[in-house]
Amino acid sequence: MTALLLRFAVVALAAAALGAGPAAAQTKAPGVTDTEIVIGLTAPMSGPAAIYGNLAVAKEAWARYVNDLGGVHGRKLKVSIKDDGFNPGRAVANIKEMRDSVFLTVGLVGSAVVNAAKDEIAEARLPLINAYANPQLWARQPKDKLKSVFIDYPDYADEADYLVTYSVTKLGAQKLAVFYQNDDWGKGVMDGVNRAMKALGAKATLATAVPYEVSDRELGTQALKFKDSGADTLFLAALNTHSANLVREMAKVGYRPRLVGSFTIGDHQVMYRLLGELWEGAYYNVIGAVPGEPEAKAVLDILIKYEPKLQSREGTALAGAANMIIAVEGLKGAGRNLTRDSFIEAMEGIRNFTVLGLSAPITFGPDRHHGLNAVRLMRAQKAADFSYVQIAPYQVFKPLF
Repeated sequence: MTALLLRFAVVALAAAALGAGPAAAQTKAPGVTDTEIVIGLTAPMSGPAAIYGNLAVAKEAWARYVNDLGGVHGRKLKVSIKDDGFNPGRAVANIKEMRDSVFLTVGLVGSAVVNAAKDEIAEARLPLINAYANPQLWARQPKDKLKSVFIDYPDYADEADYLVTYSVTKLGAQKLAVFYQNDDWGKGVMDGVNRAMKALGAKATLATAVPYEVSDRELGTQALKFKDSGADTLFLAALNTHSANLVREMAKVGYRPRLVGSFTIGDHQVMYRLLGELWEGAYYNVIGAVPGEPEAKAVLDILIKYEPKLQSREGTALAGAANMIIAVEGLKGAGRNLTRDSFIEAMEGIRNFTVLGLSAPITFGPDRHHGLNAVRLMRAQKAADFSYVQIAPYQVFKPLF
C-alpha cells in the first residue's frame, strides 16, 4: 500500500477513535444515527448507460473499505443504490424518495438527469458530491441553489474548445466532424466546438456535426454521413457504446478518420475491448489517474479486493471511488456532531486535494463550488497490451461557479 493510502488509513482510524463521544453529541440530521451515515445513490444500473453503473459499485466498495478502517468518527457508511436506468424521471423519483432518509448523494450520471433533478436537490438541500454532467447546468443556477452542490467535473464547452483547437493546431486537422449526444451535454459540446472554430478562422472547417439519441443502436446512417463529409478528424463526444458502434460502422464502409475523444470515453480499457485495433492511435481526454499509473494501482487494489467484479472495469471504478473519497474527506472535516451545515462548511474548506493522487488539485470555498475543471490528453497505442501514452498534462480551465 502506498504512503498516501497508509495516511488515509491512519486518518480514518483516528477519526473513528474520536467517535467515542457522548450521546449528547448526536444529531438528527437525515440519514445519520449514532452508528451510521446513509449515502444514497441514483445510478444507471440498467439501460443504455449501464456501463456507468460501475461508478456506483465502486463507491459502495470504497465505503466498505472505509468501514473496515473504523468508519468516520465512529459511524459506518451505508450506501443505498437505486437504479434510474439513465432516465431523468426515474432519477428524480429516486431523489424524492431518499431526500429525507439519506445524508448525502454522490455522482449523478447524465446531463439530462441533472437538468431534471437540480431543483429537487436544491429544495431538499441535499448535499451532492459531483455529477457526471454539464457543469453549465449548475452555473446557470442562482447561487443560493448551489449551497449543497460540490462539483469537480470538466465543462464540456471548455473541453470541446481545447480538443478542437489542439486537433487543428497540433494534429493538422483541416476538416473536422463532430458526433454528439442530442441533449444538454451535446449542446455544451457544440458551444465549445463553435467557439473554437470561430477563433481558428480559416485554419479549418467544420465538415459536419451529427447528433444521436441515447436510444439509438444502429448507426450506419450516421457513419455514411461522416464518410460523405470527407472529414479527416472525428470528435467523439458520446458514450462508450455509441462511439464504438459508430467507429465499427465507419470501418465497414472503409472510413478511418483520426479519432479524438471526449473524456466521456476516456476508459481506454473499455474502448480497447469494444474496438480492438480500431482504437489504436485515438486521442482522448481523461480527468484523473488511469489504470496502469501507480496512484491508480494503489486504489484499484483496494477496490478489486472489496468488489472483484470491478476487475476489467478499472476506469469507471477509479472515477467512482474518487467521488466517494472526496465525500469521506468532507465527512471527516465535519466532525462528530454531523449536520448538513457542518458538512457543507467542511467541504468549503477543502484545498488542493488530489484524492489520493487520482486527480489534479481540487479546491472548494464559500464562493467556489466548482472545485476542478480540468482534462489531460492521452493517445492509445497498441490493442495487444492496452497501452497508451500521455500527450499533454492537465489543462486547467477556469471554474464556472
